[in-house]
Amino acid sequence: MQPRPRGLCSDVVKDINPREFMERRAAGAAMTLLDVREDWEIEKAPAPTEFVHIPMGELSARLAELDPHQDTVVLCRSGRRSLDVATFLRQQGYDASNLAGGILAWSRDLDPSIPPY
Repeated sequence: MQPRPRGLCSDVVKDINPREFMERRAAGAAMTLLDVREDWEIEKAPAPTEFVHIPMGELSARLAELDPHQDTVVLCRSGRRSLDVATFLRQQGYDASNLAGGILAWSRDLDPSIPPY
């Protein structure tokens, strides 16, 4: 299976909230959590689950590190950068979603031990 050809994947990005992400992953859904924050941000407030870390500015050069056959959910601090990255990935033929509210929503809704910053 190849990534979708450019133009065949809708540019409309779906949002998924942190709880839904964790429930789907716990149910066995194969999903990559892509964290596009900078190193210092992850050190300050790491995602409490398995993730792939590619800072937003490095994504184009490191795109081959992502599995084009697996759903990708993009995470940042508040959801803005992740929306931009998910849009870019969809334009490249990936099935990408935005983690709505980012790590701030994760901290607020699921795990208050994650410090907001």
